[in-house]
Amino acid sequence: MSSAPIRYAYLKGQTWLYRRNYPKEVAAVLGHQALKQSLKTSDAKVARQRAAEVNVRYEGTVRQVLSGAASLPQTASADVSEWVTPSERALASLRATLQHSDPVRYLGVEAEPAKTVQAAARAYLMARQHELRPGGFKSVRYSVELFQSKYSALTLPELGRDEGRAFLSLISQLSPFVGKSQRTRGLSLDAAVAWSRTSARKITGRTQRRIWSQVKHWLDWCVYEGDIETNPFASVRFEAKVRHHPYAVPTDDEVRAILRQDDLHIGRVLLVCLLSGMRAGEAVGLMREDLVAKGNLGRFFFVRPNELRLLKTEAAERQVPVHAMLEPVLDQLPKAGPLFPDLSVREVTKRFAAIRKRLDMERPGLVFHSTRKWFITQCERTGVPEHFTASLVGHKSARSENGITYSIYSAGISDEQKRGIVDQIRVPS
Repeated sequence: MSSAPIRYAYLKGQTWLYRRNYPKEVAAVLGHQALKQSLKTSDAKVARQRAAEVNVRYEGTVRQVLSGAASLPQTASADVSEWVTPSERALASLRATLQHSDPVRYLGVEAEPAKTVQAAARAYLMARQHELRPGGFKSVRYSVELFQSKYSALTLPELGRDEGRAFLSLISQLSPFVGKSQRTRGLSLDAAVAWSRTSARKITGRTQRRIWSQVKHWLDWCVYEGDIETNPFASVRFEAKVRHHPYAVPTDDEVRAILRQDDLHIGRVLLVCLLSGMRAGEAVGLMREDLVAKGNLGRFFFVRPNELRLLKTEAAERQVPVHAMLEPVLDQLPKAGPLFPDLSVREVTKRFAAIRKRLDMERPGLVFHSTRKWFITQCERTGVPEHFTASLVGHKSARSENGITYSIYSAGISDEQKRGIVDQIRVPS
C-alpha cells in the first residue's frame, strides 16, 4: 500500500519539489504566483518533514504580507487614488523585509551557492568513472567536457534553451578527425569548431545524438542531486538525421581468404568469434577458468564479467558450446589466466583493418564485429529460431506477439540444444 501523498509536494524524477500558490492579494505584492523550492531529497519521509518546514515559512510570509497591507491607512475622501493600492514606500519596505528574511534551513542541510557547470561536470565524472567501463567513460567524459569547455563559468540555473540550441549547432560543425591526433586532443568546443573548418567532413547525426544524450543525462543527474529543479534542455529538439549503417556480413570467399592469412596476432581470436558469435571484448577477455566442462556435451565458454572486462548488458552473460574446430586451438593457449594475454580490443580491430586492406576488402560495414554477424547469419540459414540464436550471442530474448518476453515464462534453451546449434556451423573450407 502506498503512503499518503505529501501536501504541496510532488516527486519529479528522483527529487521531491514543493509548490504552493499564494493568495491573489499576496501574489500581487510579492510578484510571485507561488512558493517553489526543491526539497533536495528522494526519500518520502525526509520530504514530508521538509515540506512541513517550508509550510511554516509560507504561512509566515502570507501573514506578514496581509498584516502589512491591513495596517496601511484607508480613507473615504474623494481623492482616494493614493489609497487604491499600497503606497510605494510601504510596498518597498515590505519587499525589503521579505527579501532579507532568513530562508528556511533543513536540519543538517546548509544553503549552498548554485553550482557552476565546471564544478557539476567534475562531480559527475568523478562518480561515473567507477560505474562505467573504460570505453564508455571515455565517451561520456568527452561529451561532458566538450560542453563544459564552452559554458564552464555559468551556474547550472543560468543554463537555458538558448545554450542547448547553441551547443547543438556547434557540435554539428565538428570534424570526425577532432581528437584523432595529438594536435587536436583536448581542444575546447570553440577551438575544435574552428579547427574543423579545415575539413569538409562533419560528424554523423548518430555521433551528434550520442554527445547530446550524454550531456542531457548529466543534467538529469544534476536534477537528481538537487542542483537544479529541471533539465533546461528537456524541451530542446534534436533534429539532425540519424542514419544507421549496419555491419556487413562477410561472404564465404571473404571468410576463407581472411582465415587463410593465419594471422599470428589475431588468427585464433578471429576463429573463436566466428564460431561462437562473441564480441571482440568478450573473446579477448576470456580466462582459462571460463572454459567449463559439461560431460559428454564437451566444453562451454562461460561468458561472464571478470577482472579483464565487464559485459555490455545483463543478457550478455551466457554459456556457449566450444566448437569442435576450436578444441585444438584452445589447447595451444595459456593453461591458466587470460587466454589472450597480449591482446586488446583496439589491437584486434586495428589488425583486422590491416588484413582487410591487404586483401582489398574495403567495403562499407566490413569490420571485425562482422564475424559476429556471420555467426548469426549461419544460425539463421540453418533454421535456428531467433530467440535460440539470441541466447547464444547474448541478445535480449525475442518477444511474442502480445509483447510478453520469453524470459518471463521460459528457462531458456537446454545445453543439448545449444550444442546442436553450434555443431551445425561450418567454416568455409
